[in-house]
Amino acid sequence: MNQLDALKQFTTVVADTGDFKQLAQFQPQDATTNPSLILKAVQKPEYAPLLTDTVNRFRGRPMDEIIDRLIVRFGCEILGTIPGRVSTEVDARLSFDTQATITRGERIIELYQAEGIHIDRVLIKVAATWEGIHAAEKLEQRGIHTNLTLLFSFCQAVACGQAKVQLISPFVGRIYDWYKKQAGAQWDEAARSGANDPGVQSVTQIYNHYKHFGIATEVMGASFRNTGQITALAGCDLLTIAPDLLAQLAASDAPLSAALQPEAAKALDLPAVNYDEAGFRYALNEDAMATEKLAEGIRGFAVDAVKLEKLILAA
Repeated sequence: MNQLDALKQFTTVVADTGDFKQLAQFQPQDATTNPSLILKAVQKPEYAPLLTDTVNRFRGRPMDEIIDRLIVRFGCEILGTIPGRVSTEVDARLSFDTQATITRGERIIELYQAEGIHIDRVLIKVAATWEGIHAAEKLEQRGIHTNLTLLFSFCQAVACGQAKVQLISPFVGRIYDWYKKQAGAQWDEAARSGANDPGVQSVTQIYNHYKHFGIATEVMGASFRNTGQITALAGCDLLTIAPDLLAQLAASDAPLSAALQPEAAKALDLPAVNYDEAGFRYALNEDAMATEKLAEGIRGFAVDAVKLEKLILAA
């Protein structure tokens, strides 16, 4: 049994891609997209007709509607390939606007439903700002399930659990990147790998907190830099993995066992933690890594949204 098949015994494997033509070979349960992945996909020749067709059908409509129709078109193609759910992201430029995020999330769901897609097969992806978490809470209350992304800190995860969101996506690789950059020449790759990787440690802490306190929100590790980070989180509810790393796992037959287990988490002695808005903002501010990576992530997705708009205008 290769490592990918072994991993699927403990963890739901999700493909982190907008390239739906790659999905079949890895047979993931779910798939997740973001503006950067969609931008990357539409620039490939095999996807150019999809962009052109969507723009031609809805030319003259507001830009935000055309973008939503394009990302839903990709989502529908992905759902035709996988048995589970697809995550579709709300424009990152709305990350600090609760009501606009709710409105956009509801429209994305309506567009999927118009294509015959059941509401339970879509997760609305929202940045884990205070405003985004509050918007997700309202969407969940309306039966629309959410995936809170750009999650780098324990306080973000706690607030998401309080809001009863469906799923969170803590970013393993970007946490690792920050600590490695901060350490510079002092970074010891071997000593900070596997269970000692700072990104792995962050997800492990979140997973243990959720399982210990019976929080139903699913934990989906994301943004991996190497397969060692993935295997160190075997047993996590879900892991969303880029195609090149899925291929590396499929090519390896090294033994793999569950690193995270709910029974072990329940046996831990952990303090209860809750946040109101002021407490959340202060805790996030105290975490330099999370503050920087959240802001950087929102800016990056916003830049790619603008690039996507330019492609649409040129189509």
